[in-house]
Amino acid sequence: MSRRRALNLGGAVACAAMLAYALYAQYGLGLEPCPLCIFQRVALFALGVIFLAAALQHPRGGGRYVYALLAGFAALATAALATRHLYIQSQPPGSIPSCGAPLEVMLRFSPLTEVVRKVLAGGGECSQVNWSFAGLRCQPGCSSRAGARVRSSCCELTPIISAVQRRTSV
Repeated sequence: MSRRRALNLGGAVACAAMLAYALYAQYGLGLEPCPLCIFQRVALFALGVIFLAAALQHPRGGGRYVYALLAGFAALATAALATRHLYIQSQPPGSIPSCGAPLEVMLRFSPLTEVVRKVLAGGGECSQVNWSFAGLRCQPGCSSRAGARVRSSCCELTPIISAVQRRTSV
């Protein structure tokens, strides 16, 4: 197996593991994700699909750059959503508007562009920190960053992925 194929497969597995944990946190632990978390899941899913397609197809020449560009865009979208979420969580109490309608209701009765605008503006549900791990504030089901190839800084997998990245970058 080539190094590039292994990295793409590793990226797909890392994305799948983060999404699996997010689903476990939601259904197993009963922690409901906010709309911004759900958007992050969608972006992380897209990144995982791109990694998996690149691993399965293993393109040569210009095709590998197309996959790298697509993965970069998906990673930047995930990172931008996570950064916005962290910003909302860092605001003082009372400065974020109260919770709005659930995402399902907004999607049913509002145009998609309006839903995206409202979710990115954040609400009370996105500013809540439901639990913490090793002193890090966490919102269930969120992925913080997916950069370069795969960098995930959500508290649930940070130590594992950081150790793997240190070993592979040597």
